Amino acid sequence: MKKFIALCLMMLPLSLVAQELKIAIVNTSELINLMPEVSAMEKQLADLNAQYEKELKIMQDDFNKKYSEYVAQQDSLTENIKLRRQQEIQDLQERIQNYVPVAQQEMEKKQQELFAPIQEKLQKAITAVGDEKGYTFIISPQVLLYKGNSAIDATQFVKDKLGIK
Repeated sequence: MKKFIALCLMMLPLSLVAQELKIAIVNTSELINLMPEVSAMEKQLADLNAQYEKELKIMQDDFNKKYSEYVAQQDSLTENIKLRRQQEIQDLQERIQNYVPVAQQEMEKKQQELFAPIQEKLQKAITAVGDEKGYTFIISPQVLLYKGNSAIDATQFVKDKLGIK
């Protein structure tokens, strides 16, 4: 009796494997590029980038102006004023150097913030298609190592679910 139970328990995983696996692929890159929300996100990021570039240009112009004035006047300045202007120029240079990485971090943060709802919407559509079509797995070709002839391309189904033509 114990041998029969052990044999049944060993056969259980085989019966699960014997079930037909329905595997589909979805080209998420293509879908993301077609989603209208991506265009809006890109515009917002371009606008933000333009603001950062404008601010950086103002800072650089201010630095260049003060540096030029200092170089032109340095012979006629007292030692105390020279030191103060040098410190001021150095402070401006440090602000510029610190501004660039901070602006890049803010851009990345904003991109992640804007992209999260797009990813969520795509994931919900993929999940809905998987449930409707009864797929066991849906794989993105960006990480696909092998595609056999039996894999189903569900990209169009997800496009339909997202309302993309």
